[in-house]
Order: sequence, then structure tokens, then C-alpha cells
Amino acid sequence: MPAGPRPTGPKLWAGPAAVLAAAALLVSGCSSSGSGSSSTAAASSSSSAPAPSSSNQLEQDYQQVISQVLPSVVQITAGDSLGSGIVFDDKGDIVTNAHVVGSATTFTVTLANSTKPLDATLVGSYPESDLAVIRLGSTPGGLKPAAFADSAKVSVGQITLAMGSPLGLSSSVTQGIVSAVGRTVSEPQSAGSPGATIGNMVQTSAAINPGNSGGALVNLSSQVIGINTLTAVDPELNGSAAPGIGFAIPAATVTSIANQLIKDGKVTNSGRAALGVTVRPYFDTNFQPAGAAVVSVVDNGPAAAAGIQPGDVITKVNDTAINGPAALTTALASLSPGAKATVGYQRDGQGKTAEVTLGTL
Repeated sequence: MPAGPRPTGPKLWAGPAAVLAAAALLVSGCSSSGSGSSSTAAASSSSSAPAPSSSNQLEQDYQQVISQVLPSVVQITAGDSLGSGIVFDDKGDIVTNAHVVGSATTFTVTLANSTKPLDATLVGSYPESDLAVIRLGSTPGGLKPAAFADSAKVSVGQITLAMGSPLGLSSSVTQGIVSAVGRTVSEPQSAGSPGATIGNMVQTSAAINPGNSGGALVNLSSQVIGINTLTAVDPELNGSAAPGIGFAIPAATVTSIANQLIKDGKVTNSGRAALGVTVRPYFDTNFQPAGAAVVSVVDNGPAAAAGIQPGDVITKVNDTAINGPAALTTALASLSPGAKATVGYQRDGQGKTAEVTLGTL
């Protein structure tokens, strides 16, 4: 699927993780077509088949994690699309992706241990980090909130399980490992996503398909390490999903944004760095992208304090070249509020630099 403007890297899609609710998955099934005696024989053979004779500790660990966490993963229907969500607390709050809820304000939620749809309403959405919270109209007994991990302890090689509703198949589980941490990924623009650039994402080899978005990426300690959000697509395969390259928003970001949405209905501290400028694309004399032109500067903001003015063209942040607004957003997504950054820019054709203490988006 076509992706929006971004620096470099694989194309990605959020698939409103979202699969159309009206879509049906075709599977080949077994049907009885023989004589009655053969059916009876097959049934008899099945009933007398012995249980699996061997097991191992890893298999038992998988089964324990699934039994503990899967009840906290729900299916969300928003308009004509399906996605996933995670029970956040015992008050009926459910955290998911902003692109799953889209512009809807009412939803139906199906719990993993029930087929009865429950009504839910929007608490708040923060598309800049692709996160949202919805709340059940009535809280059923036995609702089980998920436990969230310490993002600082997530490391490459850890085994992961992705839980959700890929292609509308509720309560599905896939497995893989943490392939990388600290990824900065840009979503394509779509009706349900403004094309957010998200930093510190967890890359996983666990299969993530449309319908998985908003679901849980879990470690073997039964903790949610992230929310499944994106998968890469391979341009050489006509935009088909690239196997084993998925991304999840880290638990620390999820819990911070969700708590703010629940408390205030909005985000007051994104945890994301900002320069305090509004920019537009800038092109050189060959009509090639050559920077981010500053349109306006926030009064008393980080850029203003460093002397950056409207009309300046930002061309570098630390060692990262900036050829446009998307590159600037990506560079800032990997930095933290309060950090110092060296910003290179041009003014009236002259190159300049400024030391900027970054603010908060």
C-alpha cells in the first residue's frame, strides 16, 4: 500500500490493522463425504487417539503466557473496520491505536472469553503517537487488565507473542523475537492516520497482519512490551507485507499517553521533543528537497531562544541531514525533551548553527 512522505526505510502500513468487518476469510475445511461406516471409524479413531506424549518447558511457558494475557486482549469494531485493543484497567478503559478508532466515537468490543458485543465510547485519541483509549459502557465481572513491562528492559532476542484479531480472527497468537529496539518509523497517511512519526518502537519478527493493530506484543513474563501497530511492506512484492518485520509502540509510551487521556481527555506531556517551529518543504534551484523552511516560531520556544527565525531553512539536526519536514520530524522523534541539539540552518544563503535545548511537543 502506498506510504506517505518519509525519509528512508521500508514502506509501512497500519492497515487500520483494521480489516473490513464485512470481509470473510476463506479457509478449506474437512467435510464428510464417505460412507457412514468410514465416518464412524474416523470418529472412533479420533476418540481413542492418545494425548501428545511429550512437552517441553518453552511450550509450557507459551501456554502459560497465553492463558494469562489473552483474556486482556479484545476485538474492536469501529464503523466498517476491525482492530484490537488491550484492557488497561478495571474501570473498563481499553487502549488501542488511534488509526483503529479513526474518527468514530462509539464502538463495539468483544472480549476474548465472550461472544457478546459490548458498547464502548471514545475517551480520547492522540494521533501524533497513534494511541487512543475507549471505555466500556458497563464493566463486566472478571475484566482482566494487562500488566505492562518496563520498556528499558526490552532487549533484542527476547521471545515475543503477538496477540490480537488478524483478519478478524479473534484471539489469535503468533510468535517471534524482539528484532530491534529504538526504531523510528513513519506511518503512511490515510483516512485513519495523519502519518505519525513514532520513535523508540520495538521491531519484532512475530507476524502482524491487518486486524492486529492495537493488540498486545507480550514477553514470556506475561507483560505487554508494546502495542502492535505497523508492518513493513516490500515494494518488490507489489506492496505485500514483508514477512517478519513488524513494529510496536513501547509500553512506556502506551502507559504515559493512556494515563493522560484517561485523566484529562487529552495529552499534556507527549514525552516527545520539539523545536517550537512550523515548517514547510524547501527546494533548491534544481527543485530538489533541500531543507525545512521555518514559517513561524513559537514565542519564547526552544528555536526562538536559540535565535532561529521565520525564513531560516533547517538543514541539519546534530549529524542528521534534513531535506524536508518529514526528515525533521523523524530526527526529533529520536530525541528527548530537555536534550541539547545542534541545529544547522541557512539564512540569506549563509550557513549557521544554533545550540537548542529541546522542548516538548
